[in-house]
Order: sequence, then structure tokens, then C-alpha cells
Amino acid sequence: MKRFFNTAALCAAIAVLASFSVTACNASEKAAPKNAAAAPSDGSAGSLLSGKVVETMNSGGYTYVCLEKDGKKTWVAAPEMKVAVGQEMAFQPGGEMPNFTSKSLNRTFESIIFSAGPASPQGAGAMPAGHGAAGQMPTGSKAAAPAASKDVKVEKAPGKNGYTVGEIFEKRDKLDKKDVVVRGKVVKVSAGIMGSNWVHLQDGSGDLTKGTHDLVVTTQDLPKVGDVVTLKGSLSKDKDFGAGYKYAVIVEKGKIQR
Repeated sequence: MKRFFNTAALCAAIAVLASFSVTACNASEKAAPKNAAAAPSDGSAGSLLSGKVVETMNSGGYTYVCLEKDGKKTWVAAPEMKVAVGQEMAFQPGGEMPNFTSKSLNRTFESIIFSAGPASPQGAGAMPAGHGAAGQMPTGSKAAAPAASKDVKVEKAPGKNGYTVGEIFEKRDKLDKKDVVVRGKVVKVSAGIMGSNWVHLQDGSGDLTKGTHDLVVTTQDLPKVGDVVTLKGSLSKDKDFGAGYKYAVIVEKGKIQR
């Protein structure tokens, strides 16, 4: 009986200690989980966290992001990164921490999900949000690209490697695996997906009915919607990311020309 009692007492002590640890996490930003798996689960830890960024701030080594989707707002915390309001983002699932207090922000969140970061390449959730059905990659059809932005008229980038959006689609066979320079208006940005920011450019050229009016560029730069930028990168035609997700044309490793 004495041995049984000692074992039971030990179990009770462990339970109390665990409870104290969770309380400490809720009370201090320094005790926040280092990854999603370390956080308490609310039962929905397997769900992708995606939506439009409506509020964000960096503090204490974390980026806090408020995502809005279907009228519902969700706070997500992830390792510090660059995020801008208005972007569409997708984060890896994580654990919920209720009543979490950030001392550096001097703010208590009613509920916040701690994520390891932007969605990883595996699964449809890793694809840029808003690209095709259920956040999947576009397949080059006219339905996959954003509609033509009204009154867009941007001059062609100068130089021998400068092309309009329409020309890039038209000459994609010749330009495959070559560097191109394109100037256009940013009409959509999906940040932090598969390690890159996915930027949609339009310049008024191309054919909306064929989906050749909108060019996707992956880049580490982070322009804002509405910016007119000049991007240089490597063109790929019929880029296949697997699972049936394919771009007729995409410019990769783009860099904004200053």
C-alpha cells in the first residue's frame, strides 16, 4: 500500500506541475511555445490557418497576424517575418493559447494560435491563398487569374530583356529558362508561401479571355498592392508543382529593380 501511495502522490505532483507550466505560458510571452507542437491544442490543430491580413505587428521575436476569413478573425503568432496588411496568407496549423499576454505589446489576446510559420509545400494548403479553388495553384485557365484591373496602363520595361506581360505569354517558348524584366502594377500579393512572396502583375497587355493578362512572379521582395514595380527574374513555362498544379508561365526568383 505504501508503494501504491507513493506512486499516486508522484502522479498528482506531475499533474500539478504541468498545470502550473501551462499557466506560466499564458502569463508570459517569454514562455510562448517555440513551435506549434509545443502549444496546447484546441482540437483543431490540424486545420490550415488562412485569410486576409487585417492587422499585424512584430514584437518579442514574434510576428502577430490577425487573419480574416468569411467574416471571422483569428490571431496567429509565428517567428518574426515581414507581413503587410491586405496580403493573403496561409500558416501551418498550431495550438491555441487562450488569454495569452504579450508583455512586450502590453496586450492580452483572448485567443491566439502559435504557428511554426507559413504553410509548407506539402498539400493544397501550401499553395498561395486565392489561387484557384480552395487555395490551389492556378492551371493557366482564365478563371485562375485575377480579373483585369481597371485602367491599368504601364509602360514596357526598357532594355533588351524588357517585355510586357502579354509578350511574355506570347514568347514563353523562346524565353523559357531565360531572364526577363517586366514592369507592371501589383494587383495581388500572397506572402510567405513556400518560402516566397507571390506577386501578380498586370500592365494592360495580354488577353483576359485567355488568361494572359496577369503574370505571377515569386520574389523575396514584398511590394504592396497598387505599387508599380519593375521585376527581373527567370521565366519558366508549364511549371508543374505536382498534384496537378501547373502554371503556363511564371517568373521565379524575381528581384525588384531599384
